[in-house]
Amino acid sequence: MAAVPPRVHFPSPYETPTIEPTYAEQVSMPDGALIATFVYGRLGSLASSSAPVLMLHGNGEEHGIFGPTIDAAVAAGNPVVAIDSRAQGKSTRGTAPLTYELMASDSLAVLDALGVPEAHVLGFSDGGIEALLLARDHAERVRSLTVLGANLTPEGVIEDEEWDVAGSIEANRTWNARWTTAPVPGINPELLTPTPTEAAVTAELLQLMLDEPHISAQSLTAISCPTTIMVGEFDCIVPSETEAICHAIDGARLVVVPEEGHTLPKQVPELVTQELLATIARASR
Repeated sequence: MAAVPPRVHFPSPYETPTIEPTYAEQVSMPDGALIATFVYGRLGSLASSSAPVLMLHGNGEEHGIFGPTIDAAVAAGNPVVAIDSRAQGKSTRGTAPLTYELMASDSLAVLDALGVPEAHVLGFSDGGIEALLLARDHAERVRSLTVLGANLTPEGVIEDEEWDVAGSIEANRTWNARWTTAPVPGINPELLTPTPTEAAVTAELLQLMLDEPHISAQSLTAISCPTTIMVGEFDCIVPSETEAICHAIDGARLVVVPEEGHTLPKQVPELVTQELLATIARASR
């Protein structure tokens, strides 16, 4: 059975943090997942608003996507807790069914492990969905909320003509099956790119985008912290879903970035940092 190596999941380059973490460990979850957790700056020792910034990345990424914003937030006096979501970056998969609610609960467990009672939350794409769930269901843990490119339903993402997500899922599953069901003498599949396991995980992550989330806009009225919602002018998020999020959250500020698309942490990190710090300042008043 022939198989073509699947497309790399979100391969475009980005700037990673230039400062070293002060903490980098894996936090264990009940289902066996190990969540890679990074702290930049010193928790409890910096002046600004006492709560750190929790940063949650998008599908198939890792915490380094926020590199310039991590650097700038710490320089401004805000410690950062950045995690690699399960099955991504340096984190492992675990055994529990993969959902956005599960990954939101992982981030709470990380905060608990670090002894952090509340945080300012910055979430991008899938991380933005998790951030909305945190602020809605655990309001006492979220001091402020900055959300970039989040959707409420699978239909809230505009299909990309250049990227067939369903086709990518099938390609990754085919690649996994090729090397797990019919081993070839002289070929160690763990040396391939991607490995069969990596292909299976990528397929599962992409399937999550097609199946979830299912968040009622009305449920977001429970969010009361200072909130900023950011999207690019040419974002892949359906505008009506962005508007529904903003209308549901009392006092939410909408920022539409001209001429930009979905990946705002890569495209305009300075603006993301500016809006994050302004939202934190609103919570400090």
